[in-house]
Formats: sequence, C-alpha cells, structure tokens
Amino acid sequence: MTLLGSHPRASTVPVPVPVPQSRVAAPAAHAGPLRTVHTAAIAANVRRVTARGHDLVAVVKADGYGHGSATVARTALAAGAGSLGTATLAEALALRAAGIEARLLCWLHMPGTDFAAAARARVEVAVGDLATLTTVAVAGRRGGHPVTVHLHVDTGMAREGAEPHRWQALLAAAADADRAGHVRVTAVMGHVPNADLASTTRAVTLLRLAGLATDHAVGRPVALHLGGTPAAFVGADLGGVAVRVGAALVGIGPATAGLVGAMTVTAPVVAVRSVRAGTPVGYDGTWTAPADAELAVLPLGYADGIPRAASGSAQVRLRDRLVPVVGRVNMDQLVVDVTGSSVVPGELATVMGGPGPTAVDWARWAGTNAHEIVTGFGARVPRTVDTTTTASTTRSAS
Repeated sequence: MTLLGSHPRASTVPVPVPVPQSRVAAPAAHAGPLRTVHTAAIAANVRRVTARGHDLVAVVKADGYGHGSATVARTALAAGAGSLGTATLAEALALRAAGIEARLLCWLHMPGTDFAAAARARVEVAVGDLATLTTVAVAGRRGGHPVTVHLHVDTGMAREGAEPHRWQALLAAAADADRAGHVRVTAVMGHVPNADLASTTRAVTLLRLAGLATDHAVGRPVALHLGGTPAAFVGADLGGVAVRVGAALVGIGPATAGLVGAMTVTAPVVAVRSVRAGTPVGYDGTWTAPADAELAVLPLGYADGIPRAASGSAQVRLRDRLVPVVGRVNMDQLVVDVTGSSVVPGELATVMGGPGPTAVDWARWAGTNAHEIVTGFGARVPRTVDTTTTASTTRSAS
C-alpha cells in the first residue's frame, strides 16, 4: 500500500542566525502557525501495539485525533492495523470518499442516521439497544442486503452498549434479524472504563461471556474487540480479543508504552519588544516584568486551540531553550519572555512536539488531558504531513 504518497513532504526549517541588538525580521518558511504530522511516528506507535500480539482496530475519530483521519488511517493500515473505527457514520463516509476501502466500523449514531447508506458504503455499525437494532434491520430489509452489525455490550462505561439486564433481549432480537437476512452479526464489542488491570480484566470477562452467548445465538463464531488505548497496554489476558486504539496511534498513552508524539506545532515570532521592570503584560496585568525584559509575541491563542487555562504555566521552545508564556493566553496571541536571547521576528518557536513541550505538558498546565490538546487546534493552524521514512524526532507524548 502506498503510504500517503499524495501529501507534500514537510521541509526542515532552519533557525535564522540572530542579529544582535537588531529588530530586522528573519525569513520564515511558513507565514504563520503550522501543524506538522509525522507519519513515521504513527507507524511506530502502531507497531508498538501490534508487537504485543494484538489485532488492531485503528480508531481515527475526531479527524484522526487532530492529525487528519485519512492520514492516520492510511498510515495505520500500512503499519499493520487490520481495520478502522470512527465515532460517527459521517466520519466513516468521509474515509470512503477519500478512497479508503478497509473494513470500517462506526458506533455513535445520531438520530435519523441513514443505515442504508452505511450498508451501501460497507460501513459496519455498532448496535447496543433494541431501538437501534430495529432501525438497522429495517434498513437491511429495505435495501435487500444485510447491514453488518457489532453487538455492543456495556462493560462498565454506563454510556453505551446494552446493560447486562437488557443484553439477552438484544441478543435474541439480533439473532432473529440475522436469520432473516436483515443484519449480519460479526462481532461483540465493549470498552474499558479505567486504565487499570482490574477494570480491564472485568471488561474482558464480560465481553467473552457475551461473545460465547452470541456464538450460540447466531450459530457461528463472532469476533471480540475492546477499547481503548489502556486495554492494549495494561497487561490483562486479551487472547482472542482485538483492541480498538485511537490515542496511542498519535502518541498518547501510558508513560511506559514507548509511544512517540506524532504532531509538531510551530509558530513564528511576529514581534519583539523591550519592557522595563514593572511593566504589566496582557489583560488584567496578571504578570508584571520583575526586571527589564525582552518579550516575543506568537500568533496563537485560545481561538486556535491553545488552552487559556495554561496561562502562567506554559512554556514554548525558542533557540533550543524553554521560555515561559507570560500573562494571559489571548484569543489570537501569546507572549513569551525571551530575555537574553536576542530573538528577532520571523524565528520559529516550537509550541508542541519536537524537542519542545508535549501534549501531556500542555494538558498538565491546563488541567485537562492530552486528547483535548491535540484535537483542539483550529483552522487557523494549517496542517502539513511529513512523509519522510526517517524516525520522528518528536518526544513521547505520554
């Protein structure tokens, strides 16, 4: 399979040589903020999962966790993933429109979801309740072709899947619809609620029991798969159970997993100014220069996905050193203290990835998780894809 051959290669951006005591703008390779997605890192992360003996359903929801759903999907498949998963049918159909023909599952169904369209596009659907099963079966009957179904059992999340006391009724109805040729039950799925051994072991036990019951009800073996990333690394016995993994594909997971961050975010310095001791910076003057200082402005803010809650804690990398973000993160800008660096406009700061802060660093500063950070970057931070075959230089995002 060709690995993202149609995407442009990301070029290496040289750091301009500073001109002491100068404010002459240095040239920049890109006019503004940029996200660079490293496919070598995604491939390495896939191999980390499959090396543990797991069959992998690569989850590329939320635009591939902000890395580009088609980019992550193609890379994951080429690196060893067996199939793909999305949250919604719209996400799945977008992958089909991009020419991706692999097995594909979706599980979060909006009111009025067109399951006939799913069947036509060979998109498999999760079913965790009788109402959804009825709608899916009607689509299969009217379309003259069964809809492929993964029965969803609640293994501890209390948000999706059939609760234990409703499971038998769902299974009986699904078996009837399967025999009628309206659906084709091929798998049973669940989800791990907590990243610990006890939680995973309980989820696997429930999943296997549901799988055995399904084998008997439909008269043939069905597959089993469990999400999410912690299930792939926690150490529970997952023999015969595939894993649905999304965050790990882009480098987010347990610190011991050896995952590699797959995104670098850079931004050019757009202005540099000297301020005197006692100068307040930004809205409400939440930071005041303790001494004469040099400040640089970067064109990124909370409208672009930089969390405002990280104000006063965050850092970025400039001139191979971490410099603090000072004052509040604004809608369009943030200010960093570069005192003593002789930084000039046009120089590139690494905001996330590479040798700079990781998504987990930003999550810690903002009091959130790394998933929210990588999925939060907006349209003003365009994305390019580094398709070089060399290993990514990004640090682990765990």
